[in-house]
Amino acid sequence: MSPSRMITANGIDLFVREEGQGPLVVLCHGWPELSYSWRHQIPAIAAAGFHVVAPDMRGFGQSSAPSDVSAYSIFDTVGDVVGLVQALGETKAMVVGHDWGAPVAWHAALFRPDMFTAVAGLSVPPPLRGRGKPLDLLRQNGITNFYWQYFQTPGAAEAEFERDVARTMRIVLGGRGLADPNGAMFVQEGKGFLGHATGTEPLPAWLPEADLAYFTESYRKSGFRGGLNWYRNLDRNWELTAPWQDAQIRQPSLFIAGSKDAVVTGLIGSKLVNKLELVLPNLTRKLIIEGAGHWVQQERPDEVNAALVMFLKEASAQ
Repeated sequence: MSPSRMITANGIDLFVREEGQGPLVVLCHGWPELSYSWRHQIPAIAAAGFHVVAPDMRGFGQSSAPSDVSAYSIFDTVGDVVGLVQALGETKAMVVGHDWGAPVAWHAALFRPDMFTAVAGLSVPPPLRGRGKPLDLLRQNGITNFYWQYFQTPGAAEAEFERDVARTMRIVLGGRGLADPNGAMFVQEGKGFLGHATGTEPLPAWLPEADLAYFTESYRKSGFRGGLNWYRNLDRNWELTAPWQDAQIRQPSLFIAGSKDAVVTGLIGSKLVNKLELVLPNLTRKLIIEGAGHWVQQERPDEVNAALVMFLKEASAQ
């Protein structure tokens, strides 16, 4: 496992895993994950000549978890990455994000092009700010059971997930996960987010019991409140990003996703994947890995590592 330490940045403490020397690369994980989700990427990118830092993001793992829901806006999460770069004594970095970490990476590049010289997003396409608040648009389209909506009430999803953390992590990371849009992204009345699975399904080959145990133990300690608070800022993030309506991310960019990831095949993501170039005029590659699901950097590390290393080398040479 990579060396780790605590770093104070943007007024909170961030637990980070760190390896290598060279141009700085920051890896931002998503939900319900940790810096450990990058365990296959950190040594590979470091070996390619980079200084790699992967934090437990705000509200996750061993990092600070402010109690106020409003402390998890896109300004706060991007601010953490900016603060981390500065705390490391750097003025430039390349940023990579997966799942919720992808919007952080995209917005970091959007807000601070002077600092973030290249950006890669995994699984979640870049922001294409819609005509209204995300939760309002769901309701207007007659949708009331999307998982974003289920996550809004503080305490509800926490109670379900924390009832049996081992079962929760087995289902979310190792079960059908986000491969089946109808099973995982829409919540059946009375069944909760986990109702589509039994929790007894065998783990996929990419997720050994030891890795699942690490995630489970971490979430037993931290709980789920911090990570869920990110979802409770969806509408607020739309309001805050009004000044960047139709703005483009002009740095070199890369997008990677699995062909079986419901985030890019389902309700919202499929449209955005087809419009990447509208936001990313300097998109160097769109890599859709056949047969991979949502946890793409853990499922297919060799392909993801090769694409990331090539992209980072090319971007750092510019």
